[in-house]
Amino acid sequence: MLWYFYIFSENNINMKICRIFLGLITVAVFVGCSNSDDSTSQESTDNGNNSEVPAIYKKIYGASSITSDGTYVYIKTNGTPDHKSVYYATSNSLYENFSGTTFGGYVFSKNPNSISTKNYTFKIPINPALNSAHSATPLGPIGVSLNGVPFFNQYAGPNQPLSGEIVSFDQWWGHPAPGGDYHYHVEPKYLTTVKASKSALLGFLLDGFPVYGPEENGSAVASASLDAYHGHTSVTADYPSGIYHYHITSTDPYINGNGFYGTPGTVSN
Repeated sequence: MLWYFYIFSENNINMKICRIFLGLITVAVFVGCSNSDDSTSQESTDNGNNSEVPAIYKKIYGASSITSDGTYVYIKTNGTPDHKSVYYATSNSLYENFSGTTFGGYVFSKNPNSISTKNYTFKIPINPALNSAHSATPLGPIGVSLNGVPFFNQYAGPNQPLSGEIVSFDQWWGHPAPGGDYHYHVEPKYLTTVKASKSALLGFLLDGFPVYGPEENGSAVASASLDAYHGHTSVTADYPSGIYHYHITSTDPYINGNGFYGTPGTVSN
């Protein structure tokens, strides 16, 4: 009898211990899951860029990251071209000497600047819309190309024509500014002849409207057929329902005309 009582008591104690042990495990799992959920929620709140990025922006292959908050897309790039240039340091594998003629048939003359790595963040509206104010494009980056290199407007400086700088465009028609900011004022030849084509999507301006090459439907686009902002609305391969878009042409204003068609986002460096 005493033996039976001992077993019963021991089993009862063991059952209680098991219940306590299982309870502790349940609490630990619950707390662990709860903390994990809280952490994820906080990360979403702090970051704010967790919406799905529209597929069209994934064509920007030169970005280090592309995120979205549902209203804007955030494109980070280092601004350096993926093609060779005489403006890279001679120790760089992408350095290539260049002489001869450049854009427009001008004889190339190297400027004193060198390409340097930047830290751009382009904040671009996902759903671009017409803004009748048509704010002027600033000096500096006005958009981003597929390889992450910035687009600049048609001026060399405040009210200064680009003609004096064209001679310094390298073999792919870009060059660095003082400080090392490499950029394109005109057709990014590497994209239109190597990576894509002359009728392809080449990037976006800060207002979110796409930039296309100098050809459309197999023919060259004339500046005279474009509006004051150097664009028009039509169907494209990427936008079968049609969209306003800019075209790069071989004459001034090259990429953009008298301001943005829509409301520009921002760019930081």
